Amino acid sequence: MEYIWIAALVVFIIAEAATVNLVSIWFAIGSLAALIAAFAGGPVWLQIVLFAAVSGLILVFLRPVVKKYLNVKWKPTNADRVIGQMCTVTERIDNVAGTGEVFVDGKAWSARSADGEPVDKGEKVIPLSIEGVKLIVERSKVNI
Repeated sequence: MEYIWIAALVVFIIAEAATVNLVSIWFAIGSLAALIAAFAGGPVWLQIVLFAAVSGLILVFLRPVVKKYLNVKWKPTNADRVIGQMCTVTERIDNVAGTGEVFVDGKAWSARSADGEPVDKGEKVIPLSIEGVKLIVERSKVNI
């Protein structure tokens, strides 16, 4: 049984090295626990239970903590500086039709209405958030 746990450990480590997304490290640690039990002469059922329990517990309790500190894909941008600035609707915003564009900070942005109501061309809006490449906007209380 030791060879099976060694093989599993190697496969999980290779998979983790290939993805670098914390996909299989939990199972590699579980395999290591089962391997230690196998070397200690533990029965097969204990090895399997250890593998499942250690992998599951580490996955459930440690993954959120590790992901919090290893979020390497987030890149800060200056795009969010348009949040709160007054914009002019350059193409009618209609969430149902999937249309809408605003001009802000010298750039044209795709836009969607926060409340789902259409906004006509020429109206003033305020961006509330950015979802992907779209600004989520609401009508300005002051339409200049």
